[in-house]
Amino acid sequence: MADARQYFALPSPFAMKRGGALQGARLAYESWGELNAARDNAVLILTGLSPSAHAARNAIDDTPGWWEDIIGPGKAIDTDRWYVVCPNSLGSCKGSTGPASTDPATGESYRLDFPDLSLEDLGNAAFELARGLGVERLAALVGCSMGGMAALGGMANHPGFARAHVCVCSAPRAQPFAIAIRSLQREAIRLDPNWNEGRYDDEHYPETGMNIARKLGVITYRSALEWSGRFGRIRLDPDDREDDPFGAEFQIESYLNAHARRFTRSFDPNCYLYLSRASDWFDLAEYGGAPDQATAVRNALAKMKLERALVIGVETDILFPLSQQQQLAEDLKTTGTDTTFVGLDSPQGHDAFLVDTGRFGAAIGAFMAAL
Repeated sequence: MADARQYFALPSPFAMKRGGALQGARLAYESWGELNAARDNAVLILTGLSPSAHAARNAIDDTPGWWEDIIGPGKAIDTDRWYVVCPNSLGSCKGSTGPASTDPATGESYRLDFPDLSLEDLGNAAFELARGLGVERLAALVGCSMGGMAALGGMANHPGFARAHVCVCSAPRAQPFAIAIRSLQREAIRLDPNWNEGRYDDEHYPETGMNIARKLGVITYRSALEWSGRFGRIRLDPDDREDDPFGAEFQIESYLNAHARRFTRSFDPNCYLYLSRASDWFDLAEYGGAPDQATAVRNALAKMKLERALVIGVETDILFPLSQQQQLAEDLKTTGTDTTFVGLDSPQGHDAFLVDTGRFGAAIGAFMAAL
């Protein structure tokens, strides 16, 4: 199958929020639909931590994308109407420049010489991509999970960047529980001897650390309700159990092992560390110019000059609790933004936006149809 990715060269040097700059950096992206003559039908989608730019199938790559049921002709984000662009995050390893990329100054991989990464850098890179494609103002900026925070950061730095915003299972900052989980994930990677201060290779790869990090993530991406309904306390058949006396005995353990194995070699550990830490660092209140968090967030939202917003989440999300989305919707309303809030009772937890696409699609489709 041909590669559907396109590449956009970021301005060089590309300044990073926390210091340093990238030379010759690029974003990988995919697109669907056509930009109209007025250039006012562009929709930009920012992803969670690990997805690539392949959000949906297209004429070049017919493999299903990570949001296949949401994007396409006649779907919630209708590509017969909208010009849809999804970049791979700056700092990732799915085509965009990140710690696994070659540093032009040395000819070697950046590894830990990559500048400190912030989610605002992701938002600023997305802004440059939109401008490079000839779009002065987005019809909508969609942010999922980590991408929702990156979207808020981009709009805080570029007022008027978008007419509308769709915030999917995200928030203006991470809560302590999410920070704690990500801290443990990063620690698992760094304590793997093969991580070697970021200097690993295919033969000496921090597989154990990445496996543990991914398992921790998967546990928090879903809900206890789903785990109980899906696996209960079902044990593996004796022939399927490991010889290790403390090895996997329950189906849920086997599921986590299989999930981790699929992920571990598909995502660069250093990129994982950088993006994870950037998620913990982000706080929209930094842009509000007020001593208290609540006022600062409202001030920052007001500067974005949004006309409409959809804030959507689920009751069983423990990484970005629904209360955060409710508060974000209320804060957006105080700025004069026409805001719709949708709270779903999906049992799939944080990952519901990737799984319960029927209900997410209905809410997003109704919002997009009214733009």
